[in-house]
Amino acid sequence: MSATTTYQTFSDLYTALQVAVRVTTGVTATENIAKRLINVALHDCHVGMDYRFPWCERSAILRTQAQYTTGTLTATKGSTTLEGSGTAWNTNNDFSVKNMRAGGKVRIAGALDPYTISSVTDDDTAVLSAAFVETTVTDGTYTYYEDEYALASDFLRPVDMQRFSDAIPIDLISRTEFRRRYPSNSVPQTRPSVACIIDAPFSSTTTPVRRVRFAPPPSSNVLIPYTYITSNLAVSSAGVAAANLSADTDEPIVPLRYRGAIFYHALAAWYRDRKDDSRAQQAKDEYTDLMLRLAGDMEVGAVRPQIRPQVSGYRRAAKRPWAGGFLRGYRE
Repeated sequence: MSATTTYQTFSDLYTALQVAVRVTTGVTATENIAKRLINVALHDCHVGMDYRFPWCERSAILRTQAQYTTGTLTATKGSTTLEGSGTAWNTNNDFSVKNMRAGGKVRIAGALDPYTISSVTDDDTAVLSAAFVETTVTDGTYTYYEDEYALASDFLRPVDMQRFSDAIPIDLISRTEFRRRYPSNSVPQTRPSVACIIDAPFSSTTTPVRRVRFAPPPSSNVLIPYTYITSNLAVSSAGVAAANLSADTDEPIVPLRYRGAIFYHALAAWYRDRKDDSRAQQAKDEYTDLMLRLAGDMEVGAVRPQIRPQVSGYRRAAKRPWAGGFLRGYRE
């Protein structure tokens, strides 16, 4: 970094932090501490504020899966195996997606209680996550559908906490309310009207997987655009987004003019950890001042309180000083 320019890269930030606290640069132990504090500061700057920052907003489009009812199936009481006839469960549809997938739901012979698909072996064999408890069904009808869908890999939370999509009226409700209102959620309709955000179980990764659950489940292919807050707060020199700053040339997604807030937050944490309360408070004050000004800069287009005196009556009276044969304001 030039001595006359502001902080830009990860290297700029953690080097400036070491210089500010007067430690020797290039020492691995202290450099790692500085790097960690910069990353912590980057995330802390966005806690509770990210919904106000335009650089955190992303958009994506979700495509729902059409219900599948082709052929018939046989389900044996006490068994988890489904046997299809005239089915193509493991065949791709027009969107290169299998007609039946693990995690999807199936209603058998018109029953309202759905079963969850654990796996699909081939076009006419699938496995339920729980054994079939009703009377054996032979060559019965069925409805396969999906009410849960994966969200963008960097999805943190919706921008609008009450509406999932602006293009389609889909209200967001809590998980508890969703379970209370839609205990079975087993009757697909053309478009969903309600959604809730859920966390899927971890699978071969430590990264949380967020999904959306719709009610009623969609019965056809529908494109649902949505906006969300990204969990990726860093970007490499090649433009690859990531959750944390890693390489020296990585940059925070925060606009250049506001990156000083990251530095001051990290500086306050450094002094705090070393029990230097007065310097920690000074750095925190600088950080707080920057964040307040930053938040104010982001209010473009927001409605703000305004004083608008009602002058229309005075204006009309001024244009017509004579009313009813008397001079306005004069009576004999």
